[in-house]
Amino acid sequence: MSESTNFVLPHWLYWGWLAIMPLVFMWLTRNATTTMTADEETAAKVLAAEDPALKAPGNVFTRVLDWMTEKSGLFVSLWTVNAVCVYFYEVVARYIFDSPTIWAHQASYLMFGMQYLLAGGFALLHGDHVRVDVVYIKLPERARVGIDIFTSTFFFIFAVALAGTCFRFFTDSLDMREVTEETWQIQTYPVKGMMVLGAIFLMFAGLSKLIKDIQLFRRFSGGEAR
Repeated sequence: MSESTNFVLPHWLYWGWLAIMPLVFMWLTRNATTTMTADEETAAKVLAAEDPALKAPGNVFTRVLDWMTEKSGLFVSLWTVNAVCVYFYEVVARYIFDSPTIWAHQASYLMFGMQYLLAGGFALLHGDHVRVDVVYIKLPERARVGIDIFTSTFFFIFAVALAGTCFRFFTDSLDMREVTEETWQIQTYPVKGMMVLGAIFLMFAGLSKLIKDIQLFRRFSGGEAR
């Protein structure tokens, strides 16, 4: 009985499922409408009050960037469903059939690593990154926007350095066809490729925010400052 339950997930199925499953879910729910709870509405209002750019309309270019960032966050969020299913299978195989897998834990932590990297832009788009705002929140909106424009220089230095470093990690891993050291030996270069993609989406979100901040600063400078 244990041999029949000791299934080893093929590498091609793992990567293919991660690529296709979210697209299927997104297509099936394309017409679904979601409503925020009272707590979510309160949190959104608080974030919008802290960061004026979150409620700025932007322009066509920023809306395109925001759309890509939003969809990337939704895409990777659906991977969480896989972790629930994989760990359920692992628990059943381990404790009922006494046949633990060699791949379930590794499949999940690689997936969560990629999810963490790819969700950075989505988090920035929605103002979910940690902010030390003891002084920032006490400033008028125009001053907050000006500070955001100034500090964006450091953000882009970090984002470009992150993308360049991750790209080097990815190309080195791809050249050697790197795999994990554990028994499953799945490829790691796709994971490092997601590091590059995550840095790009982070820059997209940062560029969109910078454009909105500049628009707001100009509007405030024209007499609408508060």
